[in-house]
Amino acid sequence: MLHCGKKHICAVVACIIFGSILISSWKDLQLQNNITRKFFPQATTASPAGQLCRGKPAQNAITALKDNRTFIISPYFDDRESKVTRVIGIVHHEDVKQLYCWFCCPPDGKIYVSKAKIDVHSDRFGFPYGAADIVCLEPENCDPTHVSIHQSPRGNIDQLPRFEIKNRKAETFSVDFTVCISAMFGNYNNVLQFIQSMEMYKILGVQKVVIYKNNCSHLMEKVLKFYVEEGTVEIIPWPINSHLKVSSKWHFMQDGTHIGYYGQIAALNDCIYRNMQRSKFVVLNDADEIILPLKHPDWKSMMSSLQEQNPGTGVFLFENHIFPETISTHMFNISSWNTVPGVNILQHVHREPDRKDVLNPKKMIIDPRKVIQTSVHSVLRAYGNSVNVPMDVALIYHCRVPLQGNLPRESLIRDTTLWRYNLSLVMNVNKVLSQTVL
Repeated sequence: MLHCGKKHICAVVACIIFGSILISSWKDLQLQNNITRKFFPQATTASPAGQLCRGKPAQNAITALKDNRTFIISPYFDDRESKVTRVIGIVHHEDVKQLYCWFCCPPDGKIYVSKAKIDVHSDRFGFPYGAADIVCLEPENCDPTHVSIHQSPRGNIDQLPRFEIKNRKAETFSVDFTVCISAMFGNYNNVLQFIQSMEMYKILGVQKVVIYKNNCSHLMEKVLKFYVEEGTVEIIPWPINSHLKVSSKWHFMQDGTHIGYYGQIAALNDCIYRNMQRSKFVVLNDADEIILPLKHPDWKSMMSSLQEQNPGTGVFLFENHIFPETISTHMFNISSWNTVPGVNILQHVHREPDRKDVLNPKKMIIDPRKVIQTSVHSVLRAYGNSVNVPMDVALIYHCRVPLQGNLPRESLIRDTTLWRYNLSLVMNVNKVLSQTVL
């Protein structure tokens, strides 16, 4: 895990008048990434009746700026070190040189412009575009409600997209566990395994699942609609391929694509900040992965024990283990499930052995308030420690195509941990299928 860099103090006091525009700058607060507080007060113009902040309200989960090299997902208030707005976005790592936050301040909608620090995440995996934090210090005597992002401190606010700044008001946790799944794409149709994962998450203590959805099958849409109406699932539309050439691979293949795995890293970071104030823990894994506790009945008791043993830790990493979908058992061959597209995880209880000199990838349960930036298998910047959770405490059940496809069945390790939950799982899956697919 990487910690934040040392803090620096940057003192700049200057006052220059260009015509009628006053440019003010003053001493920077101690901020770890050396953002300069430099505001450009704009000429005041009355806002339209009933509208405090000007600009065009952003309507989509991904908003392209006019340069077509910067894509805004959402801004979030972040006062863990200094009073800043942190905008989660996607940028070209070389072409985007400068951006400005245009803040709207109540009660009169006055506009302040602040130069942004553009922090492109280190894990781009060779792609030209990557997740980025666009960070701006906020005006000292203002709690801005909205912000626009622009390439210049000059311009017409009415022509810029306007974003609401989330996390402005502190909230009490509404849930203990939120699972972030990014991104659903490729006309996803693994319906049975998805329902089984959802029901396992709920058995283990999950109250909310956030899915960044690019596309899926018509049948999958029906299942998602059920879970949305139930209150379990929140769908974030993720039309990233409308803006960039996306790859389904995680690393760059010199194939002209712009960003890896449908912008997964940007979505994961957005999900952390989106749930920072409403969820005690955030779980970062895929829909075909389930963190199975071996010593505890559910995640709540497991995390309570892990936190007690590891005070101050905000990131818990769990080892991924492959249960090949090509090796099955005759147990739990439920006839009504055979008509449902997808994998029946209860029939796959043989896992691949560890490979010599190959580290198993990890997924995470995190305290979102202690994470600044994340990648897929580890955090990039965080407060506090990261801990590798021993395999005898929990492992990730990952049912998918094999990585060691040449291994005979007898070389695999029979692991029926999942069957501990079979009674509740079968009953709950049948209830969902009866209301959706069957």
